[in-house]
Amino acid sequence: MAANLVSPIPAPPTPAIHTAALDPTTAQSPEAITAELNSTRLLDPRGQVRKELMQRATAALDIHKDRVSKRDRMYLVDFTKFSGEERLYEVDLEGGQITLMRTSHGRGSDPTHTGYPTLFGNTPDSHMSSVGAFATAGASWGAQQGPNVLLDGLEYSNDRARERAIIIHGADYADPAFLAREGKLGRSYGCFSVGHADLPRLRDRMGEGRLLFAWA
Repeated sequence: MAANLVSPIPAPPTPAIHTAALDPTTAQSPEAITAELNSTRLLDPRGQVRKELMQRATAALDIHKDRVSKRDRMYLVDFTKFSGEERLYEVDLEGGQITLMRTSHGRGSDPTHTGYPTLFGNTPDSHMSSVGAFATAGASWGAQQGPNVLLDGLEYSNDRARERAIIIHGADYADPAFLAREGKLGRSYGCFSVGHADLPRLRDRMGEGRLLFAWA
């Protein structure tokens, strides 16, 4: 499924909320950028992203500022949502646009294949999805999965991502045809598998030093 680009719609006017556009010249530090983003509600004006997920992700931009150097966009995964739903978000930190995609979770996180992950881990061969902050580490190519995006886990909950080969890659079981046939996506070995149509754009735009934040 090709990415579904959702243009931002201005939030309803509320006297208590400042809605002026970001002025990059007035927010020089990562902390200032995050504070401005939070205070102005420039991100996700339609409320498509769960509030807790957005808050944790914007906080992670500051916490991991040494590893997350790119502040133009970030990527979020909401593991509370069903696998057949669009739960991978590209958030434009400059323009406020949200792009929605689908992504699989690990089979160890959903042993009975309900479509909802309930278990998360960081142990090799557990085939579980990991939560927390990741830094994108650039486009790569693997013998098994082909084109992919490498990830570095930044927290105790995911710091073995490289050892476990947790990456972003395309998979047949994440394609629309599989979803239409099975009613849910297939499960990965812990990777953030996406539809083949979405991978090229992600691989090109994620690059290095951007935040991927997954939570449940």
